[in-house]
Parts: sequence; C-alpha cells; structure tokens
Amino acid sequence: MKTHLLILDSLAEEYRKALEPEFPDLVIRACKTESEVGDFIEKATILLAFGISDELIRKAVNLEWIQALGTGVDSILGLSSLPRNVLLTSTRGIHGPQMSELAILLMLALTRRFPDTVRNQDKAVWDRWPSELLWQKKVGILGLGAVGEEIARKCKAFGMTVYGLNRSTKQVDAVDRFFGLDGLLTVAGEADYLIVVVPLTPETRGMVGTEVISAMKPTAFLLNLARGAVVDEKALIQALESGTLAGAALDVFNEEPLPQGHPFWEMKNVIVTPHIGGASTSYAGQVLLIFQENLRRYLRGERHTLINRVDH
Repeated sequence: MKTHLLILDSLAEEYRKALEPEFPDLVIRACKTESEVGDFIEKATILLAFGISDELIRKAVNLEWIQALGTGVDSILGLSSLPRNVLLTSTRGIHGPQMSELAILLMLALTRRFPDTVRNQDKAVWDRWPSELLWQKKVGILGLGAVGEEIARKCKAFGMTVYGLNRSTKQVDAVDRFFGLDGLLTVAGEADYLIVVVPLTPETRGMVGTEVISAMKPTAFLLNLARGAVVDEKALIQALESGTLAGAALDVFNEEPLPQGHPFWEMKNVIVTPHIGGASTSYAGQVLLIFQENLRRYLRGERHTLINRVDH
C-alpha cells in the first residue's frame, strides 16, 4: 500500500517538485486551498500544512502524521476532531534568522523614528533629529528558544546588554543576565526593549499584562513576535495612549488580520507588521531540511525518532 502525502499550502507545488525526485514511491497531492483537496483527504497518511479545518481533519480517516509548517501548533492542537494517535511534528528551530532580523529591524525603526522619516518623504518634508542608538541599551528577551537565542546574538553585535527570560535554565553565551519567568517584572522595569518570543501556552497566555506593561519605563518599547494572546492588547493600548510606554512593534494580534478601525492602525508610536516574522524566501528550503529527514525516518518505521515531536 502506497503512502499518500497531502501538501496544503500556498507553496505546495514548490514542496511537491522538491520531494518527488527524492521520494518516487510517494503519492503526492499539492493543494493551495482546502477546496482543491477533494477525496484525497480520505487516502492521506501524511499531511504537510500550517493548519487544517476541523471539517477536513474529520475526513482524514487514514491520517498517521502531521508535519506542521510552523513552530506554533496551537491551531492544530485545538482541532476537536484531531485523533490522539496522529503523530504531530513542528518546524521548531528554523525561524532564528528571519525572526531575529525582524526584531533588529523593528528596534532600529522604533529607536530612529524611521516611520516618521518615511512619512516625511511622502510629504517632501526635510526634518532632522538626533537618533537614539541600540548601543549600550538593555534588551529583555522573553523566551530563549532558537529564535530568542538568535535575537540575543544579534543584539550583542549592536553592543546591547541582553537579559534572557526562560522557563528552564539555559546557558546562552550572548545573554548577560539570565532570569526565570518569575523575573519578568524585574526585567520589564530595567529594559529599554522587551521582546516577546515565547510560545502560546496556558502559562504564557496574557503573561504580558497590565502589571508587566506598567512596570516598563516610559522610554521603553515592547515588541511582540510571538502570539497576540501573550500580550494584553487593552493594557498595551492604554499605556501607548497615555504615554507611559514609548511605543511598540507588533507582528501578531488577538485577531488576524488586524481589523480595520483597530486603534493600532492609527497610532504613530506603533509599527504593525502582518504576521510576517517567520516568513522568508528561504522558508521552503528551511522546512524541507526537517521534513525530508522526518519523512525518511517515518518510511523506515522509525516514527519514535521524528524531529520536533509534539505530545498531545
């Protein structure tokens, strides 16, 4: 019996073209949308996707393994029809380069008021001001996974003092001071930038709330590159509007796409990016390094050795 792989993603054809020469015995269906899947879902034993609807997963009667295309798998775990015996793996560990570059970009843009420069260019206005620097500033990184570690390394290259916050103790060369999660208020009070890159879990939901935001300096900036629900948006809006926080850069939100009319759109001290932190033109190649190795192990029957297995 042949193994059937369903790829559900906007880059599905790119993945299919890379996989077919390497795995000629696989039956592969590449779909950009769920409407293209048809009855293939009933034959699929493997799914490669960011997510899938509960309606479609209910029809996946032969599904044995889901390789998620992202690090966060909360949308998959939240499916009421997800069978407990289905293997789930993520692409954790590949997002360090793109996420860390976005963090640096956003810190520089906030610090140097780059959005104001672009607005002035649109109006042909010549206006100059002295810029703050990242050099000698303090940055707190909430979450020291692969992404947090890479952000720490790049921050050190800019001459910053790096505070790391993580649930478990880690030795990271680029981190000057390490704190457990119980040190969040301390770091929030000292940092010039607080960067949120923790996964969304029951423990981290709402973690950056009124107490943490109130502890931050009025000259400080908050960056959320994790999940919208980690930060209390109402508390953040209040702080930004009242001037008790200098600004924020947000790549993730409670509701996505961010609705028209949301206060963040109009705030001059906020940079909004449309959940692009993990995306890059190199993404498919990064995913394939993990998926191809996992696929080889799966086909050899070594399912207990799959990379980035997620318990559920």
